[in-house]
Amino acid sequence: MNALQRGACAIVGVAESDLGQVAEGLSPLDLMGQATHRALRDCGLSLRDVDGVFATTSQSRMPTLALCEYLGIAPRYHDGTNIGGCSFMSMVAHAQLAIQAGLCEVALIAYGSTQRSAGRSNVAAPDVNPYEAPYRPIYTASSYALAASRHMHQYGTTREQLAQIAVAARQWALLNPVAWEKTPLTVDEVLGARMLSHPLTVRDCCLVTDGGGALIMTSAERAATLRKPPAYVLGTGEHLSHYHITSMPDLTVTGAARSGAAAYAMAGLAPRDIDAVQVYDAFTITTLLFLEDLGFCPKGEGGRFVADGAIAPGGSLPVNTNGGGLSYCHPGMYGVFVLMEAVRQVRGEAGRRQVANCETAIAHGNGGTLSSQSTVILGSAATL
Repeated sequence: MNALQRGACAIVGVAESDLGQVAEGLSPLDLMGQATHRALRDCGLSLRDVDGVFATTSQSRMPTLALCEYLGIAPRYHDGTNIGGCSFMSMVAHAQLAIQAGLCEVALIAYGSTQRSAGRSNVAAPDVNPYEAPYRPIYTASSYALAASRHMHQYGTTREQLAQIAVAARQWALLNPVAWEKTPLTVDEVLGARMLSHPLTVRDCCLVTDGGGALIMTSAERAATLRKPPAYVLGTGEHLSHYHITSMPDLTVTGAARSGAAAYAMAGLAPRDIDAVQVYDAFTITTLLFLEDLGFCPKGEGGRFVADGAIAPGGSLPVNTNGGGLSYCHPGMYGVFVLMEAVRQVRGEAGRRQVANCETAIAHGNGGTLSSQSTVILGSAATL
């Protein structure tokens, strides 16, 4: 990614579609289209301006092609990357490459899913692994449960510490008017919830909702002429380590260590320079692993780091300020929403959950079973 220039491009428009359980008959493409029009209105552009399209969903064989037909546009450049929930962070890097190379000027990144309405098993069937299938794992929860068990064994992390992550996410969600969850959550309620795959209860796991999201990117020069303050792309990084969990080299170390390092190097920043942290929280253990691997606490210290409310509202490090996949929404491939919240924090438009004086935000995505990792660091004009 050496060809990418710090601050050369920006995210200028963001929007969700309807979230939660959407109206009967709406398709993933309807949700992508809805979010696209809202994101374009957010930045003051129109479909006529879009000449680059980047889309993915698990409910279409050719999502970019389908979205272009749905919107009635024929872009100069397109991309259909699918590496799970971090696809959108990778698309930010790919869109920047295309914009810098002159292959497009205004890029649309979009996602949509009706997994709650259609049933999750009907929209995201796992690939069968002959070495894992005999143990009848619950995909993907059992994979993340393995990582949680190993972290607890190796570092003494406790169930109560993991539960604190779910509680902190719920506290942030209560400040977000569009979050799915509307009631407080306690550690005891997390621990006492239905066991899904030991040691993770259903409250350690992300929501299952419908929803779509869209981002609009363009060059820094054009971004400066648009309606809202740009969120400049300061750094990006990607890393693929495995596909199935049984091939993961170390269950307690993710590719975020490498994608994060690349993003920090491009941005010229360190963890101490980040004002708001948004990480893909498919499960409580993912938040803990990414806090460690992105350098916000030492390896093995994640449990103790989150134990006293450090990542909750009022804590020392604001993490997943929209309520995350655990309490805000999770329509399958959640990464686009991670980026959306990072943009809103940098713009200073997050309402009651706004982080004071937020000039930088990190958005980290995860795909598969801790398999693909991609990191984006965003900053305000003051960081250029």
